[in-house]
Amino acid sequence: MQTYAIPLVPGPVSVPQAVRYVYQIDFGSADLEEEFFQLYVDCEAKLQRMLATGNDVTIQSGEGMLALWGALKSVLRPGDRVLAVANGVFGYGIGEMAQSIGAEVEIVGFGYADVPDPQQVREAARRFRPSLITAVHCETPSGTLTPLAELGAISREVDALFYVDFVASGGGVPVLVDGWQIDLGLLGSQKVLSLPPDLSMVSVSAQAWDRVQQVNYVGYDALAPWRTGPEDRYLPYTHNWAAMKGLQVMLDSLLSEGLENVYRRHEEVAAFCRQRLNEMSIVLWPAREEIASPTVTAANLPAGWDWPRFDAALRAHGMVVGGSYGPLVGKVFRVGHMGSQANADLVAHGMNVIERVIG
Repeated sequence: MQTYAIPLVPGPVSVPQAVRYVYQIDFGSADLEEEFFQLYVDCEAKLQRMLATGNDVTIQSGEGMLALWGALKSVLRPGDRVLAVANGVFGYGIGEMAQSIGAEVEIVGFGYADVPDPQQVREAARRFRPSLITAVHCETPSGTLTPLAELGAISREVDALFYVDFVASGGGVPVLVDGWQIDLGLLGSQKVLSLPPDLSMVSVSAQAWDRVQQVNYVGYDALAPWRTGPEDRYLPYTHNWAAMKGLQVMLDSLLSEGLENVYRRHEEVAAFCRQRLNEMSIVLWPAREEIASPTVTAANLPAGWDWPRFDAALRAHGMVVGGSYGPLVGKVFRVGHMGSQANADLVAHGMNVIERVIG
């Protein structure tokens, strides 16, 4: 399998050596040993610090989509109303996911180079009266970052739960779960946390737990068993001990660096990346840099290049970036400077490669 010296894909990101090491250790059975449960409690407490919340944070075994699906299925019954706030692939996709499990969905849609207008969301919420409002913090396919505080306030105004995908932002930018009144906050291990795609995490408010109990969804991705399972020392399946240990390693690293320093590092690397692309006359997506995410930079393909040829040229120089999805396929490429890849030297090497390739 080909490996690349300059990994800048926007997830799964490069896994640090300290995390790779723990995957080589033989642990015991996670559902039987007290040591694992102490590890779980420690990771949950550190996630609460990172997410600025007193809510429970479940840590489940499975890729980040498990969090998106499990949270939806755990709080929705067929016929429940969902207002999906969408300005990218995942925002629109979450609405489709809710429809597929029988919810009545209205989408408040915006362009892929924009962020939601709270007033339009408020008007729709007051008219539609949903039980759940969904939003995406960082739309990685288009590189935007959505302000969430007012959307959380709107959810409270209409007595709806607030469901937020911050898979690609949590840990790299401030995420204020309690301050933004997020009831279900969704996180994956393969982005800023710099692990393999092995874990899904969900912050769950008291109101969300009440709905979980009412719906009583049963399935591998169900939230319900995680309300008391770790405390009762009784999990619904054998957990991924190595991944949990890797999570502890990365959380310790982030907290040791200091969250404000981590956020500053992401902002500075993002600004540097965009400056270099501007200097090469590569047009950023979105054009409004104030709504661009510090964890990923999206840009239009250089003039005269299509995606297959550009991708192949970068790979020939040991660099790999991401293409995009949906309407942006073949138009946009993405540089993932999140987590272990929020590194100025790494991004500088990558920008130098692009400059050489496009001549």
